[in-house]
Amino acid sequence: ITETNTDKDKQIILATPFVKKFSKDNNVDLTLIKGSGPEGRIIKKDIQNFKLQINDENITITEPSSIRKIIAERTTKTKNEVPHFYLTIETRMDKLINLRKKINQNSSIKISFNDLIIKACAMAMFKNPETNLSWIDGKIHQYKNINISIAVALKEGLITPIINNADKKGLSEISTEVKSLVKKANQNKLLPEEYSGGSITISNLGMFGITEFKAIINPPQSSIIAVGSILEKPVSNDGIIELGHTMKSTLSADHRALD
Repeated sequence: ITETNTDKDKQIILATPFVKKFSKDNNVDLTLIKGSGPEGRIIKKDIQNFKLQINDENITITEPSSIRKIIAERTTKTKNEVPHFYLTIETRMDKLINLRKKINQNSSIKISFNDLIIKACAMAMFKNPETNLSWIDGKIHQYKNINISIAVALKEGLITPIINNADKKGLSEISTEVKSLVKKANQNKLLPEEYSGGSITISNLGMFGITEFKAIINPPQSSIIAVGSILEKPVSNDGIIELGHTMKSTLSADHRALD
């Protein structure tokens, strides 16, 4: 405990021995530093961050949100421990564009491309049940239900609400549920069971003009699909070049459970 005298009163500051010595040797005012240790104790990291901040006025140091800390911990652990491999396909999208147009002309609930991708992914997993699994503690856990997670961007980071039993739901039901989950996510009202678990995650950055990317697997899942934007470009149709629409998607898979 370090006691400092101010013009108004005596202030007690909790600090580690290293911090007390460093502040004395370098003439650092500990009243300007917010401690992140137990009971607000100033620790080595705090004084190092403070020193960096005063050395460069262009840098602002902030404490990351709890969500950002979880993302940092989980993605670092996953990227270090899970052997990722990547598979990219380019899909012709013209039939899907026409299908969406016809659906939305005859429905009060407007279907997005992401809704269609969720349904297609669920149908694909239904046809390939050996992909609906996780590698946990050296054992393979296979799931009966097909629950599709969707990556939702928040100000503090990412969260992945889940569409449960997506293979058994129609497009209108999926679309309504997605809208509800995204709204709850932005209001920080998601329940743990609404974003924990899941069979696979879909991360769609197409609306931001991203044409192709690779995503980090969301544990304990064994795969994640990174979806890019739909592009109009020349394509070959039975040897004839015509204008068409294509979309690239990349599957990141856990090589311990999938080949």
